[in-house]
Amino acid sequence: MRAFALLATLGIALAGCQTRPVAPPAPPPERAYPGVTPSTFHMPGGSGCSGEVERFQAVMDNDLATGHTTKGVHARVSAEIATARSSCAAGNEGGAMGQLHATKTRFGYP
Repeated sequence: MRAFALLATLGIALAGCQTRPVAPPAPPPERAYPGVTPSTFHMPGGSGCSGEVERFQAVMDNDLATGHTTKGVHARVSAEIATARSSCAAGNEGGAMGQLHATKTRFGYP
């Protein structure tokens, strides 16, 4: 009986030493984890083809910054976005939207 009491006392004493793990605090935006979009990211507004062009460029820039794409892919997509931006500025909204859709499809963006 004395051995049981001693084991119970030791068990209780050891249980008191256990601590719960504490989650680390979130890093500041400038030191965010790789691959995670920072909380400061915001999607550009705007309507029509100009808004769509700027939103897709923002997504591509974010993908490059977070490591979801390479510099080479970013450069190729950005060049195609620039073509769509020019079509939009010239008043060819349908052409610009078609170019954006083709670029997104080619590079796997919804």
